[in-house]
Amino acid sequence: QPLYTSSATAVHALGERLVTSDGRVFRYARCATTPALVAGNFVQSPAQIANHQNLAVTATFAIGATEIGVTLGGTAATLNQYAGGQAVVTITPGIGQALNIISNPAQATTNGTLTLTLAEPLRVAVPTTTRIDLVPNPYNGVIQVPVTTLTGTVMGVATYIIAAAEYGWIQRSGLVGALIAGTPAVGLGVGFPTSAAGAAVIDDAATAGFVTVGTMASTGGN
Repeated sequence: QPLYTSSATAVHALGERLVTSDGRVFRYARCATTPALVAGNFVQSPAQIANHQNLAVTATFAIGATEIGVTLGGTAATLNQYAGGQAVVTITPGIGQALNIISNPAQATTNGTLTLTLAEPLRVAVPTTTRIDLVPNPYNGVIQVPVTTLTGTVMGVATYIIAAAEYGWIQRSGLVGALIAGTPAVGLGVGFPTSAAGAAVIDDAATAGFVTVGTMASTGGN
């Protein structure tokens, strides 16, 4: 799929990397179901779902199993919500396994069983005492960076309007025209948390948890 286009159909794998001749790096992403991405806005991965963390395993799954079941918390799951993401074992037995997920069915029951089809077999058996975090592909359903508090990981900058639920390229590194809140000087770091949705702000060493994502190259148009 060419840069600066939006497609209703996926043409590449989510997260696929594209490098231009001048060194800019792009990643293939799907916009969340609403709203469309705005050119120049910073975007983040889907917001973490607390009810899809620390999940109980439904049975003992042996070494070599390519499917596992987990009991959801109070939030349902949509079809293939975690395709391309990972099931991370956070409590032993089996701790440390990060299992790539191929697919999952829709589960409308908020406390129902969700079956995950894995890309590789279990390396260590997981019994019902094991706990699992579900981590989506960070490029599946990107959203505008919110005000005040990040709810996911900053993934890059939208350089074109990608329609809601459609696919396109977001810029991950290199020179880019991006929305800035305030008037940071050339050479200063910028990052998050922010005072305006989709915008980065001047690096504030006094702000706990500040995440620096880049450096100002030009201040025109602030």
